[in-house]
Amino acid sequence: MKVMALDFGPARTGVAVSDPTGTIARPLGVVERAHTEQGLEQVHALVSDEAVEQVVVGLPLTLRGERGDQARASEQFAKRLRKVLDVPVVLFDERFTTDLAQQTASGTELDARAAAHLLSSFLVWSSADPV
Repeated sequence: MKVMALDFGPARTGVAVSDPTGTIARPLGVVERAHTEQGLEQVHALVSDEAVEQVVVGLPLTLRGERGDQARASEQFAKRLRKVLDVPVVLFDERFTTDLAQQTASGTELDARAAAHLLSSFLVWSSADPV
């Protein structure tokens, strides 16, 4: 299954996609102000162009697992996405993805790399066999 990850931010949202088998994640780019009508249209176009079957939005919980302002903003963004996309939209804990991305990227590339780390974590988690 081809999956897209969105590392939501109020200014820039990093985008990454998997290969069709849902195994490998690659950074795709950035959507500016994704929460706006124009941004949502751009995300919709990317989902269509990439033939994505599921969208994962990063949920930045605090280290204690609590929801702060940014987590609530991500939840609202996911809620809006569910209204405009024809594919499932899920939230996934992204506490450490930006930290990982900062080790390998800078600038707007950072946002796309963070989305790729988020997607890689999600793909590993979703493919794990239940114990």
